[in-house]
Amino acid sequence: MDNKKERLRSLYKVDEALQDECLIFFKENLPYPLVADCVRSEIRLLRDAILNGEECPPALTNRRLFFQQVIKRIQDKSAPSLQRVINATGTALHTNLGRSPLSQTAARRVIETACSYSTLEYNVAEKRRGSRQDHVESLLCKITGAEAAFAVNNNAAATMLVLSSMTNGRPVIVSRGELVEIGGSFRIPDIMELSGAILKEVGTTNKTRLSDYADAIDPERTAALMKIHTSNYHIVGFTEDVPLRPLKELGEKFSLPVIYDIGSGLLLDLKEQGIREPTVPDAVKAGADVILFSGDKLLGGPQAGIIVGKKTYIDQMKNHPLARVVRIDKMTLSALEAVLFEYLDPTKAAEKIPVLQMLTCSPESLRKKALRLKEKLPKKTPFHIDIEPCEDCVGGGSAPNARLKGYALTLHSDSISAQQMERHFRKNNPPIISHISQDKVWLHMRTVMERDIADIAASAALLK
Repeated sequence: MDNKKERLRSLYKVDEALQDECLIFFKENLPYPLVADCVRSEIRLLRDAILNGEECPPALTNRRLFFQQVIKRIQDKSAPSLQRVINATGTALHTNLGRSPLSQTAARRVIETACSYSTLEYNVAEKRRGSRQDHVESLLCKITGAEAAFAVNNNAAATMLVLSSMTNGRPVIVSRGELVEIGGSFRIPDIMELSGAILKEVGTTNKTRLSDYADAIDPERTAALMKIHTSNYHIVGFTEDVPLRPLKELGEKFSLPVIYDIGSGLLLDLKEQGIREPTVPDAVKAGADVILFSGDKLLGGPQAGIIVGKKTYIDQMKNHPLARVVRIDKMTLSALEAVLFEYLDPTKAAEKIPVLQMLTCSPESLRKKALRLKEKLPKKTPFHIDIEPCEDCVGGGSAPNARLKGYALTLHSDSISAQQMERHFRKNNPPIISHISQDKVWLHMRTVMERDIADIAASAALLK
């Protein structure tokens, strides 16, 4: 008992510990309550160990060890939850990892806008209030060929705004085979219900004909025809759907607008890369009255919902009460403007926008990247290193059937399990996200950036 009391008396005092020179940097650069709480927590651990009759904790008598543990706790507590990771999965639009990485130009524009006042809603030339849509509308119209455009915070918001402004609680006709569910349980029927639109399903899961739409039209009630690109799945076999152009002709016959949710927002033709997705400019040419799509998928920009189409409908949306609810913020706008500017020259866009770089790079360039990584690894390691062909994918609910030929660096060992290696990489700073197959850790080069190579090599060097 006396020994226990003696140990309790020898515990560090919070105020005294906070005065130690080891903590000066942290007190000056981090919130003082956070530092103080970490000191208290570490002292509390020692106290609990003493009261529970445990063996004398080393940190009780080792001042250096005690402050090492305090500093480790401070670093853990102050580390941001949202942090950079290295994507070595080969999935270009990895939803869990943030989908599209921004180009350096777009990132610099975000920083500049975030750190200063801006012309968000101010027209400098005319000394009057402006519209935040002015920063991207003309670019979107030029790139897509549409009459007008409107940007909101994501494509779910775009869907809600389009349906609310164009239907006024009336029926919208949609094929049963296109009633999609996107990630996070986002379902088109649910959004329709929330928007006030009435869902009118036609056809079957695998077959919908133009006559199905025509038979369902009520000239007095129907608000619109809607086509939804099934960007995250394909139905194959005994199937039939209605292309956009015939649907548009049917709409014109009954004076009904055609809404096209194209989903992934592809602006360039990537058929040569095996990505057979509809493009927004083609949808405009086919006559869709309103087209909506995401900014952070195949477009390669920030999270946004983009609506392009006929001016009469876009103006309705701009004046709708929901427009303010779903409006886009200044940092997203600055990134979107920068990315769209690159699309004015499609060749340069493919070179400068990271996702387009990943999707258009050749297998040989990926093999060379894997070789550069391999050359940076230590010559003597406890694992075997190989460069192997692999298949990558687009991801992000886009082009589900596209398989992109690539190369990966693979690691396997007789002394370290693949699970241990994967865990080691995942706990790195920054975390390296890989996958396991055939008892090997695969690091897919398509999604590994040049700046990531040194980090992967340094982490691999610590594997024992």
